[in-house]
Amino acid sequence: MNEIALANLPEWDLSDLYPGRNSPELLEDLETAAQNAKTFAKNYKGRLDELDGQELYLAISAYEEIGEIEGRIMSYAYLVYAGNMSDPDIGKFFQTMQERISAISTDLLFLTLELNRIEEDRLQEMYENTSLKKYEPWIRNVRALKPYQLSDDLEKLLHEKDISGRSAWVRLFDETMAGLTFEVDGKALASQQALHLLSNPNAETRKKAARSLGKVFGENVRLFALVTNTLAKDKAIEDEWRGAPEPAAMRHLSNQVEPEVVNALSDAVEAAYPTLSHRYYRFKANWMGQEKIDYWDRNAPLPDQDDRVISWNEARDTVLDAYGRFSPKLSDLGRTFFDKPWIDAGVRPGKSPGAFAHPTVPGVHPYLLLNYQGNVRDVMTLAHELGHGVHQLLAAPQGGLLADTPLTLAETASVFGEQLTFRAMLEKEKDPAKRRIMLAGKVEDMLNTVVRQIAFYQFEKRVHAARKSEELSPDQIGKIWMDVQSESLGPAIRLHDEYQYFWCYIPHFIHSPFYVYAYAFGDCLVNALYAVYQDAESGFQEKYFDMLKAGGTLRHKELLAPFGLDASDPAFWSKGLGVIEGFIDELEAI
Repeated sequence: MNEIALANLPEWDLSDLYPGRNSPELLEDLETAAQNAKTFAKNYKGRLDELDGQELYLAISAYEEIGEIEGRIMSYAYLVYAGNMSDPDIGKFFQTMQERISAISTDLLFLTLELNRIEEDRLQEMYENTSLKKYEPWIRNVRALKPYQLSDDLEKLLHEKDISGRSAWVRLFDETMAGLTFEVDGKALASQQALHLLSNPNAETRKKAARSLGKVFGENVRLFALVTNTLAKDKAIEDEWRGAPEPAAMRHLSNQVEPEVVNALSDAVEAAYPTLSHRYYRFKANWMGQEKIDYWDRNAPLPDQDDRVISWNEARDTVLDAYGRFSPKLSDLGRTFFDKPWIDAGVRPGKSPGAFAHPTVPGVHPYLLLNYQGNVRDVMTLAHELGHGVHQLLAAPQGGLLADTPLTLAETASVFGEQLTFRAMLEKEKDPAKRRIMLAGKVEDMLNTVVRQIAFYQFEKRVHAARKSEELSPDQIGKIWMDVQSESLGPAIRLHDEYQYFWCYIPHFIHSPFYVYAYAFGDCLVNALYAVYQDAESGFQEKYFDMLKAGGTLRHKELLAPFGLDASDPAFWSKGLGVIEGFIDELEAI
């Protein structure tokens, strides 16, 4: 039955980007981008401050057009690579494209550097009565980095060395992780398949999978520790040159969020550990007839939980129906991803683990990657990534420089999509026992999104702080991991020795340092947003679509103001966390 339910999963067709790795269209775009970048530099380098407002608008428009070509090439290269990270020819192609695009973008680097040297008063004059006003949000974000900008030569050096520095270490991590195999009951599994078994209904299977994961991570921990140490040191060196006040500062800037807002979120979640995760896992242990549960039982199905495999078609219909109840337009946009080959859903050797939505470029469309194995969490992951995809479609008309939403708000549509799907499924279920199981599953997902991600954030902060004084041994990193996990999960979860290696597989630590708090930000924000939706008489949907269409043109205060919400208010986070606590209250009352 499982094989039938998971048969014929969709695979994406990347030909909307390029027909193939050696296609004339790709080679032509590489040549065009290179030539246009050199022409652009010849026309504008060293004379940006001589332009009037309209001329600067035309310069930025030309820069955006070259960026569209570069983005199209790198989107294609990355998606091909994500589809099979174990193929050496594909790895070579991906690296070659990175090097070619890095060389092209070196010719464009001067624009932002010179833009930051224009006096603020003069820039404000340039906005008046010109089309330059369109790019004001992007210029504002570029100029936020002005205090940390280095000399042109140093910026160029950092840019050119990234390909043989940070990016190379990220590639090493990705290819190593994709190449690992984990033996469970005589079968060799990829990491995603082994991690999936931690939700298996059979306790012995969960234990075997956990032991296998710990064993293989432990055998490779020296390499993962080397990657982590190197990237942390690399970041510390650059941060010191730039004068960044702390390791997460540059992430906050790129997220367009104030450090005090992130600190308020983090402090609120940490303070709520006892009433959220500690309380829930104690409740789960009792439900499973134990005082404590092993770490491999954290996401175990609860007694009497429906463990059937959900077919892809059922998952699709469940998500689209839930989207449609909120807005037929949202469902129609989501359906496009299923009607067209924009989703890669199956599990296969070498494929990137996890799930993501890649926006590619405004002139094409997003693609979704999943590793669908048919459980309820996979349905929620589909709802999540589809939310990203719809958001990216709606923001695309803003153009390449303005469509990207900062990470703190990029999770809004995805988590809202999950919330819509869960609420629709819960309303349909009338059996109290099944409702209880559904509520418990939602609580676990929210704890994974909020508590777990803030614990990850604390882990990163402690690792980067400790790395300042010395290289960290695998044991030292493992100790930090175990301390943070023990604090966040609480006394009802039993952590075994091999769990000290489970930090190894989290890609965000390598790909995007300090990314993880964006998940907690998004979840708490959506909890507050959903409460507004429930109380709204009309007009909420229009405001919601306006928020998604804005892309990166507005900051969180401006985007949330129409809903009467303010993330800079500490009470805002307590409201979001209160929703999770309310679900736990409801669970205990059933």
